[in-house]
Amino acid sequence: MKTTARISTAEWEVMNLVWERAPLSAAAIVDEMVRRKDWASRTTRTLIDRLVRKKALTYDSGGPCYLYRPLVSIEECVRQESRSFLDRVFGGEPAAMLLHLVKEAKLSSDEIAELRRILKQKEK
Repeated sequence: MKTTARISTAEWEVMNLVWERAPLSAAAIVDEMVRRKDWASRTTRTLIDRLVRKKALTYDSGGPCYLYRPLVSIEECVRQESRSFLDRVFGGEPAAMLLHLVKEAKLSSDEIAELRRILKQKEK
């Protein structure tokens, strides 16, 4: 399995924006992060630079400004974070994590029915 660079909580904010609306200029990313998080321009630009170095973002420089787009999918990053969390918190045991999450979650009847359906398929 390809290893995706670990991204920080702040970097997730930038990546979520780029996943939603790519391609985006640095100025557009900065403006949106000011609106969403009240971050300074330099903070956002530093995060963009880090994400480029980590190969999570890339850019096209054909026009008057760089346009940033993701190099990794949200699914790849979620998979990486999930694996990291599972290993750190539950010793790599998915059943322990699932049992904990199900016990703690407030689930609707539809969600419980869906879980039953999935478990029934797993038994086959």
